[in-house]
This record gives sequence, structure tokens and C-alpha cells, in this order.
Amino acid sequence: MAGFTSYMHLALEEARLAGARGEVPVGAVVVSAAGEVVAQAGNRCRELSDPTAHAEMLVLRKACETIHSERLISYSLYVTLEPCAMCAGAIAAARIARLYYAAGDPKSGGVAHGARVFDHPQSHHRPEIYDGIGAQEAEALLRDFFAAKR
Repeated sequence: MAGFTSYMHLALEEARLAGARGEVPVGAVVVSAAGEVVAQAGNRCRELSDPTAHAEMLVLRKACETIHSERLISYSLYVTLEPCAMCAGAIAAARIARLYYAAGDPKSGGVAHGARVFDHPQSHHRPEIYDGIGAQEAEALLRDFFAAKR
């Protein structure tokens, strides 16, 4: 990818902030085609008592509100963990152009694992998908967070 700039460092910072709040450390960032950061978020499920308050859901809501559209057609989403089926469905509905995720999630992922939402015939949209960017740091954040819980 010529001229590629990663924004995963911002998603990782959101993940660190989420972990500091006692949330599972997952962060997400939406970026315009021009490279403008439109929205950032980290998990807030516990804080909001909301099982849908995953970083991806929150950042998609903020980005759509910011641009006054339910579609993010030319936008990229950076997230520190492979999106679950719920989040992958929302990503498809928002028509995100490119999805970059750090760590794979064999247990709950919905992109390369589990439901494989974008491969389903009922999925109306499939973004370009890139994985592994910042995976080691994202995996370490998750591993350390869950080790501290045990």
C-alpha cells in the first residue's frame, strides 16, 4: 500500500484507556479517506451497562453523527481486536470501506473466525480487510488485562 498511514496507534491508546477504566481493552478509530480522524472510542460496556457498547459500535455511532450520515462509504475503521459478529454486522451496515484490525479473536471473532459475517450471502457489504497491524501490542493488552482478573 503506497503512502499507507496506520492509525492503529490511536486505537491502541483507546484500548489502554478502556483497560484503565476496567473495560476489556479494545479501542477503535474511524478515519476519512483524507486521513482525518473522525471518531475514537474504547469499550464502555460496564460503564454504560450496555452489552452493545463495544468500541466499534461506539465509534461508528460517533462517526455517523459527526458526518451526519448513516453510511461511512469511503472511511476506514481501525480496531485492536477482530470484530465480533454484532460489530461486523454494524460495519457492513455502515458500508465501511476498509477494516484494519490488530489481534485475531478465535473465541468471539466474526470476521476471520466464527460467524465470518462478511462471507455470508446475506451480508450486503464486505470491506477490504487487513489484519495483524499492531497485533502483538493488542494481544499483550488483552493478555495482561485478563491475567490481572484471574
